[in-house]
Amino acid sequence: MATPRTLGEIVARFGGELKGDPQRFVSGLATLENATPDQLSFLANPKYRRQLATTHAGAVILAADAAAECPVDAIVTAQPYLYFARVSQWLAELPRPAPGIHPSAVVESAVPASAAIGPLAWIGPDVSIGENCVIGAHCRIGAGVSIGADSWLYPGVTVYHGCRIGRRAIIHSGAVIGADGFGFAQDGTAWVKIAQTGRVVIGDDVEIGANTTIDRGALEDTVIGDGVKLDNQIQIAHNVRIGRHTAIAGCVGIAGSTKIGERCTIGGAAMIIGHLTLADDVHVAAGTFVGKSLPTAGSYTGTVPLQPHAEWLKNFAHLRHLDALADKIRALEKRLAELENSR
Repeated sequence: MATPRTLGEIVARFGGELKGDPQRFVSGLATLENATPDQLSFLANPKYRRQLATTHAGAVILAADAAAECPVDAIVTAQPYLYFARVSQWLAELPRPAPGIHPSAVVESAVPASAAIGPLAWIGPDVSIGENCVIGAHCRIGAGVSIGADSWLYPGVTVYHGCRIGRRAIIHSGAVIGADGFGFAQDGTAWVKIAQTGRVVIGDDVEIGANTTIDRGALEDTVIGDGVKLDNQIQIAHNVRIGRHTAIAGCVGIAGSTKIGERCTIGGAAMIIGHLTLADDVHVAAGTFVGKSLPTAGSYTGTVPLQPHAEWLKNFAHLRHLDALADKIRALEKRLAELENSR
């Protein structure tokens, strides 16, 4: 449950210009359409601006150009969505488990007194746990793992042996860090496993979504840079490197040894094949198949726009004949050139 705060407290902490009562309490966040007088809302997307006139929110976070239209108290800021993100964290402070080791946990390493180890968690030998860490119920932390201070692993996270996790990590339930990469050599009709001897090395301030998997490297490490944000159900294969402050949406698959630059964004369900390099500041649209390196910053899209099925079938039928059409065009161009040369 959110902690009630006054608008004055919020502005004192995060800045902005308050237009309204500094003593007004708000206890949570909601949309313009559904907010109640004890909630704080925000306007960041212009398509919701029409809802501003009828909102019942106690106050609204918005930009200066919309302030005059606001019928309730307002916090004016240049970046309403960013302001909302910061306030949301403060209002929704999660109850922190009390420090200590639950009696049912199995702990084979020294743990600082400030850490909280949940029920039925297992922490293997030679593990380093930082100050103020939370290791949730049923987490499994393999031998030689290092987890930085102030990190929070939700119930059911598995971290395989030798992996490194930086400070202030948030790892959600079901995530698996450091499972073997998919490495096999073919021997006739059989497959011979290649030992995966690298690690997963995760920087500071990284968030990893539920059921996301990050494979350990085959020989070198799989590396996730500082500030990276990973959504749910992402697959990151062995030896992948992801640069700082890149954000990747759900159901993305990244094949082995691909290098993704800093400050990139990858839309949901995009697929990236192995051994590619994406430059810094590359933005890949949802559902895009990336089959070659992208050496230049910019936005890339490889999806086909949605169409009625009958139209799609008609267009696909044309696509099937593109090679034949190209041959005809080349023949016509050749014939035209011959006619021009004969004049």
